[in-house]
Amino acid sequence: MVKEVERAGIPVVHMCTVVPISLTVGANRIVPTIAIPHPLGDPKLEPHEEKALRRKLVERALEALETEVEGQTVFEMK
Repeated sequence: MVKEVERAGIPVVHMCTVVPISLTVGANRIVPTIAIPHPLGDPKLEPHEEKALRRKLVERALEALETEVEGQTVFEMK
């Protein structure tokens, strides 16, 4: 699905917990997330800490979306 959307000219960011799967399906912009049951959060954190983590992940995805890529690129957290 990711490749088809990109083929239509719409950039896509694939946020995932298992990067090798994203690489296998051909996603061009990949942002690794936290864990399979909680990809965009960590229930062990305090609510304000989890909100900050989620914000950081989404901001990283937006940075990836703005970045021109020539092929598959993994955007690790800074």
